[in-house]
Amino acid sequence: MPHVTDSGDHLQRKRFFDRLLTIYGRKPVIEALENRDIPCYRIHLADSNKPGGIIKQIIDLAEKRSVEVVYHSRQELSRISRNGKQDQGVAADLECPNHQLLDDFLANPPKENYSLIALDGITNPQNLGMIIRSVTASPCHGILLPKQGTAAISALVIKASAGTLFKSTLIHCDSLEQALPKLTAQGATCCTLSSHSAQLLSEFQVESPVVYVLGNETEGVSKKVAELCSAQIRIPMSNGVESLNVAVTAALLAFRNQL
Repeated sequence: MPHVTDSGDHLQRKRFFDRLLTIYGRKPVIEALENRDIPCYRIHLADSNKPGGIIKQIIDLAEKRSVEVVYHSRQELSRISRNGKQDQGVAADLECPNHQLLDDFLANPPKENYSLIALDGITNPQNLGMIIRSVTASPCHGILLPKQGTAAISALVIKASAGTLFKSTLIHCDSLEQALPKLTAQGATCCTLSSHSAQLLSEFQVESPVVYVLGNETEGVSKKVAELCSAQIRIPMSNGVESLNVAVTAALLAFRNQL
């Protein structure tokens, strides 16, 4: 069996690497290096890159910020970026201090009744970025982001978030099917939106933490996830409009206690 200290060190390393966000592409990496508010951990370069030009600019910026530069074969870099066709031989690991695992959040939840926006199958990068921007600007505590069925954090997401991704609180979980029961067990109320619900958003008042679950842009919340939620609410619509864009809905929910 491993020593307790070894296990503790492993968990600490895992937590650290879960806070890292890998971006790719020459322009996004330069923009991250130029913004000193974005903590850069490591720069990855393909050893096949031609020296000079924008590559030299990246290296110079990294040296000025004392950021480690590591060289890889083209194949190795493709595994790091996970997008060999578009990474342009450049990737960067950025540290996002407020990104965490669900278990760590549950071990030390906010003292006051919090609210979270949970995303079920949000696959549009622009919508994901806009949701991150709105939630980060709001009193809402953060976003519950499953690894399965969600748009990858990419340059498009970063752009749509207007750079707020690095300030955001993202709580990572494997799936909402696993995460929501854990939150419910700690007293949270999990809630979906439905145009058929009798309860309006303005009437929804609970004395507990709330997790608002938002579904896929076309299909809504999946059946399995909906079955794990104990409440349904409705945003009233006028002029025959059936629904709002998911990013707009997230903003309304995130700011509801301040409006």
